Amino acid sequence: MQKQFNKSSVKIKEIFTSIQGEGIEAGLLHTFVRFTKCNLNCKYCDTDFQNDAKEYTQDGLFDILKNENAATISLTGGEPLLDSDFLYSFLKKYRKKLNKKIYLETNGTLSDELKRLIKYIDIVAMDIKIESATGQINLFEKNLQFLKIAKKKAFIKVVFDKNIEDFEIQEIIKIAKRYNVEIILQPKMPMDTDIDLMDIYNKFYICYKKVRLIPQTHKFLCLL
Repeated sequence: MQKQFNKSSVKIKEIFTSIQGEGIEAGLLHTFVRFTKCNLNCKYCDTDFQNDAKEYTQDGLFDILKNENAATISLTGGEPLLDSDFLYSFLKKYRKKLNKKIYLETNGTLSDELKRLIKYIDIVAMDIKIESATGQINLFEKNLQFLKIAKKKAFIKVVFDKNIEDFEIQEIIKIAKRYNVEIILQPKMPMDTDIDLMDIYNKFYICYKKVRLIPQTHKFLCLL
């Protein structure tokens, strides 16, 4: 018998509509649904995901999202795929009724969870967490397996600082080349005053042309 996934409610930190400030959809209006759990512990993360989180049923979440003006719903966190049971049930029931693009922001480590959701997802923003910037041990093999499922729906985002290592650059390029996906380089904020952005960018570009340098634009615009 096929396993049934039907989690009826989930904790969500916040739901809001604003300009997407990161990645390939920067500048577009998104409705953000911020989930509370995370399986990593990045040193630059300062978000308290649990405090003031609210419980939402599938029907309650749909009633909110259907009335938002944004054409895209961004599932973010934390790590949304830790609530994949809820998302599977919710998207299976409401994906067509919402008639909006579904954009998943993820750390790209939970391949099994993505497998049953990928048909409901339009864009996958896979954030490769490199040790030099996050303090989190590199998870390149997990990222590669994740991208095998996400494939052409995905792009890679890399938050980096001046400490990025050459071997990290080469591993990221190797992953991107395997599935011919774009790399978005995002300087960690606040930015190092002595960082040579063009030097880092060129280390990527000489090996792989599908790379863009895009900061967190919403912070320059003073938007959430």
